[in-house]
Amino acid sequence: MYTVIGTVQSRALRVLWMLEELGQSYEHVVAAPRSEGVVAFNPAGKVPVLIVDGTPITDSTAIIQYLADRHGALTHPAGTLERARQDSLTQFLLDEFDAALWMAARHSFILPEELRMSGIKNTLRWEFERSQHTLMQRIGEGTFVMGEMMTVPDIILTHCLTWALSAKFPIVEHRLTEYLDRMRTRPALGRAQNR
Repeated sequence: MYTVIGTVQSRALRVLWMLEELGQSYEHVVAAPRSEGVVAFNPAGKVPVLIVDGTPITDSTAIIQYLADRHGALTHPAGTLERARQDSLTQFLLDEFDAALWMAARHSFILPEELRMSGIKNTLRWEFERSQHTLMQRIGEGTFVMGEMMTVPDIILTHCLTWALSAKFPIVEHRLTEYLDRMRTRPALGRAQNR
């Protein structure tokens, strides 16, 4: 059994959702970033942390890709062109979507107030909108980012789009709005959110 440390309001949701999609049992330990229960496993104090056989794994993307590989689902096999394309999309989403949202969060409530620059959020929103247009050129017409098979990038993109709405970052691509509406109806995501 796996142990997931973090809150559903954080990137830990990605891990909880992956485990629900895989049908794996797990224990969920609700712990805030930088809390004692987190720092014991991750000196940086960041969540999520996944404990596997007593070994902590950190970083939500590393965790969900590990789980997908371990269980042979929601991923293309390593060494294939499909996996290279999948990994490329994952990196794109982290660099262009997740990074902009994280930077905005840091300048909204994470950094000490005297270090925050509220004006940066306008630039980040502009970059976020531009990245949506680029993404539309990289994905096909399928149900999921990679086509007709749900993969790791779908979990990251859905989480980022949901985060964007709460951060008041507009989703300007109609297809992404439809995609998000569709992904939000997945029963596994609902179970993860209700933990």
